[in-house]
Amino acid sequence: MRDWRDRLGMQEYRPVTDGRFESAQAGRGSGMFMQFHEFAERWNSQSLARQFLLTGGIVSCAAMILVGSFVTNLIEAAVTRNSAATTALYVDSVIAPLLPDMQKNEVLGDTATRALDETLGQGALGNRLVSFKLWRSDGTVLYSRDKGLVGKQFHLNENLQAALAGRMAAEFHRAGDERASGKPVLKIYNPILQPWSGKVVAVSEFSEIADEFQRSLEQARLYSWLAVALFTLALFLALSAIVYRGSQIIDGQRQALRQRVEELSILLEQNRALHRRVQRASKRAAALNESYLRRIGADLHDGPAQLIALASLRLDGAALTDPVSSGPARDNETIAIKENLDEAMREIRRICKGLILPHIETAELPEILQLAVRAHQHHTGSSVDLSMSGTIPRLSASARICIYRFVQEALNNSYRHAAGIGQRVIQTSQNGHLVIEVADSGPGFDPACLQADGLGLAGLRERVESLGGRFIIESSQEGTRATMSLELDETEPA
Repeated sequence: MRDWRDRLGMQEYRPVTDGRFESAQAGRGSGMFMQFHEFAERWNSQSLARQFLLTGGIVSCAAMILVGSFVTNLIEAAVTRNSAATTALYVDSVIAPLLPDMQKNEVLGDTATRALDETLGQGALGNRLVSFKLWRSDGTVLYSRDKGLVGKQFHLNENLQAALAGRMAAEFHRAGDERASGKPVLKIYNPILQPWSGKVVAVSEFSEIADEFQRSLEQARLYSWLAVALFTLALFLALSAIVYRGSQIIDGQRQALRQRVEELSILLEQNRALHRRVQRASKRAAALNESYLRRIGADLHDGPAQLIALASLRLDGAALTDPVSSGPARDNETIAIKENLDEAMREIRRICKGLILPHIETAELPEILQLAVRAHQHHTGSSVDLSMSGTIPRLSASARICIYRFVQEALNNSYRHAAGIGQRVIQTSQNGHLVIEVADSGPGFDPACLQADGLGLAGLRERVESLGGRFIIESSQEGTRATMSLELDETEPA
């Protein structure tokens, strides 16, 4: 079955858990993609400086190897050429006078051969040269220290062809040959020119022991590699410093941006919470306004309306409508009606006075607090301690009204439920917030038992939260404390 599949060029399929089939090649491709994706994620998680150090280090090493090899090869070629030229000039100055006119004689005579043997076999030149050959343009060996090669014709190699074309050629062998006892050898191919015509008439091939040349070459190679390495290292370090500094700046900006995004996220969540609170306050406002109207209507109905109704009934009474009634009875009834009407007027004034705020549009915070405290003391006859600290900026009209109503309602609740024991108002500034606290030393109550539809505390909470503030009520056996907190920036007038 597998052979049949292979002949048709089909892929190998394997089953998966849900009954479908997928190709093994696709699975391998997916695995490779996942590995590449994980590598990319790990790579991107590194800082820019580390990424540059890795990639820049690899590229710099590769560039150093390429440039170093190129430069050292150029230096080796130049040193070899210069050393070969110096040696060729010296050898040519010694050998040239011994050679006959090669333009006329295509072979060497016994005299020239003997002179070359004596010159090359002794003295400084004999100690310096390992081998010496003299070539004719057709590849025939005219002279050699190995007499068995004289007169034989060989194929011209590339260096011999270059020398016959008038160019000196040289090649360096580090291993040397048997005659050099394994020492390095510099082989030189030098053209022999006709003195008066400059025509190449023969080529001298000789090899010299190159111990000193090898040391000079290795020293030049070492210096060139050191120069390339130091230059590459200096360039890499300079670029690394620049990239590292840029990476630090980018990391700092990235961290600052991340912190800014986190702060904006927190502010966005706070804005959403405030938006929900404002919506809740708006919904409660309509219900509270209706409740206030019902309470005002109840106060008017139970107070002034009853008194006016009573006066109206007295006007229709027999003491005033009966002609036979006595004068004193009529006078007493008139006095009673007047007293009812006066009481109704006082009730109406009391209700209106509770609804109308004093003139606080231009008042500062200390004056507002003093007005609220004095009004409470005047109506109830109780005492209130007032404490103020910190500098407060100018307040908006809504903030003034909120503060006055908060102190007014909190003191009323304190007088009503704690009999005015230990009443105190404390104003402070904490961490950019205006904090006002109204407390007493009464028996306290359970805040969880408060009615959600109550007017006093519920109205205070909605009024404070509508300005973006916080309202906290705390109560225990040692007393009750109502606290409102507004941001100072929010309390400033636009």
